[in-house]
Amino acid sequence: METASVVAVCSVHQLLPDASNVGVTAIDKRAVEGPVKVHKLGLQGDIQANRVHHGGPDQAIYAYSQADADYWAAQLQRELPPGIFGENLRVAGIEPTDAVIGERWKIGLDVEVEVTSPRTPCATFQRRMGEPQFVKRFTGEGRVGAYLRVLRVGTIRAGDHIHKLYVPKHGVTVGKWFSEPDLEAMEALKDADADGEIRLQQPEFRKKFEALARQLAR
Repeated sequence: METASVVAVCSVHQLLPDASNVGVTAIDKRAVEGPVKVHKLGLQGDIQANRVHHGGPDQAIYAYSQADADYWAAQLQRELPPGIFGENLRVAGIEPTDAVIGERWKIGLDVEVEVTSPRTPCATFQRRMGEPQFVKRFTGEGRVGAYLRVLRVGTIRAGDHIHKLYVPKHGVTVGKWFSEPDLEAMEALKDADADGEIRLQQPEFRKKFEALARQLAR
């Protein structure tokens, strides 16, 4: 069994002009060397240009797997270095998309994080990748990666091991909630939230809850 580890820690290289309402994007992430401090809002030196849709404590860090990056590299027939997906952590031996919402990891010696939600691809991401219809393709494959909440600050670097500390019993994964949200998953998450097993504070969950409730009422 492969040991789960950090392949690369990625931070913003430069702000780029973008067609979004903000006018700039911090999606140009690249691998950095040496230790990087982790705070409640993410990596030291990183920037979240659009905090309406990205960032904040519930989306402090974005993790993407090397296996999924390799899949897209084969599909697109080009190299996809760490950071190209806008990720802060490129990881191996652990699949963020397959993680259960609320799962907790220890990274390195002291950092602890909690899996909070899937990444929702946007037009800025498609422009970054330079691939026509990439949002549709990325969404269809469901290889979205996961956002992480920082529970314990510290320092991380490439090569750090990742250990699962806790996996909630509800069993709803990031990928399931992104690709196949249903009423059963919604109730499982709401029950887990009520029991204190996880914390659902993000608008993304409320919107899907409301949509599924409307579906139930039909």
